[in-house]
Amino acid sequence: MSTEFRKLLLEVSEALGTEELSALKFFSLDYVAKGTLEAIRDPKALFEVLQERCMIGAGNLFFLKELLYRIHRIDLLTAHLGSSREEMERELQVPGRAQVSDYRQLLYGIAEDLTSENVQKVKFLLQGPLQKSKLQENASMLQVFLEMEINEIIKEDNLTTLKDILQGFRADLKKKIDAYEGKKREKYSREEVRYPVSVSVYPEEQGAKQYGEIYKMENNPHGYCLIINNHIFKNRRHNREGTLQDGEAVKRVFKWLQFETVEYMDLEGKKIYDTVEEYSKKDHRNMDCFVCFIFSHGEKDKIKESDSSGHLEVDARPPTSIPDRADILIGMATVEDYFCYRSRSTGSVYIQSLCEKMELLCPQRMDLASILTEVNREVATKDIEGFKQMPKITSTLLKLLIFEVPQ
Repeated sequence: MSTEFRKLLLEVSEALGTEELSALKFFSLDYVAKGTLEAIRDPKALFEVLQERCMIGAGNLFFLKELLYRIHRIDLLTAHLGSSREEMERELQVPGRAQVSDYRQLLYGIAEDLTSENVQKVKFLLQGPLQKSKLQENASMLQVFLEMEINEIIKEDNLTTLKDILQGFRADLKKKIDAYEGKKREKYSREEVRYPVSVSVYPEEQGAKQYGEIYKMENNPHGYCLIINNHIFKNRRHNREGTLQDGEAVKRVFKWLQFETVEYMDLEGKKIYDTVEEYSKKDHRNMDCFVCFIFSHGEKDKIKESDSSGHLEVDARPPTSIPDRADILIGMATVEDYFCYRSRSTGSVYIQSLCEKMELLCPQRMDLASILTEVNREVATKDIEGFKQMPKITSTLLKLLIFEVPQ
């Protein structure tokens, strides 16, 4: 690292106060685990972590510029980074250029707009949901938001509780959230326009541009949804608490999507193989696709049967090689050699996110690969008690897979 770059970071760090550091940490939550950020006490340490994450560097200053712009330190932006408010405003108009999510921008803006009296009202109204939290009496609104996220009171796709709280005394901020949600819906509507449902067969319209063919989804049921769910193990210490909630979530979603859904519990190794083989030999001619979920412990390229033992937090994963035939998509809870995490009370981070996204986005006709990408982003940016998880998609699909939602 160049001396000039280190000098730049030092000068910027020394000009930042405690509240500004809190804001920078809040904006960095999508890239750095909460546990790591909590241990940071000065801006220099934060910048070092961001360098490790390749978010900033001698030839990569945009995220640093954006952070300073977001906390209104235009003086530092101008004096040390040779930029300006006008330049950043132009840059941030470019689609995909902003690194700070719309969600974090929204929450930060709300925190800035709330008066001290407003903050106290919010805390009072949250005493029930947050009664077990470690929230201090003098906690800032950003800290309140963090606790709300930890307790899953708010998240990017669900701000209902926050809207209900603000409606009583700051209806103007409630409207800001409404505008944010409207913008998200508009984004998904544009996705629908890019991927039309069908192409007209009328000669005068045959010249219309087609943006992607779609797999047919016209039978009822559309296919089998097979769930193999290993909950109880011979060694009780390895029981997968929370996996029943995952099974229920998947059954709820795929029954809604008109799949013949069946779940098998606690299968031994040979029985897992036999069950999958049994379904592979069924008559699928009057069906559109086949879906299979396998919930278990695992290690590289292996699935743990219910008489075996293994690491508590490692879930099963299929082989990483791309399938040798087309029309196959594999979603994995985590990339190779990393853990995936499961709540004992609410289920796995990956499966619960997948089911929530499918319920939200299938009615908006988003294709499955795009939904899984949304799941990847949500899981990857989620703080899981100080840890991170990165799911993986492997696909040889040749068309868009869009699930038909019954009217």
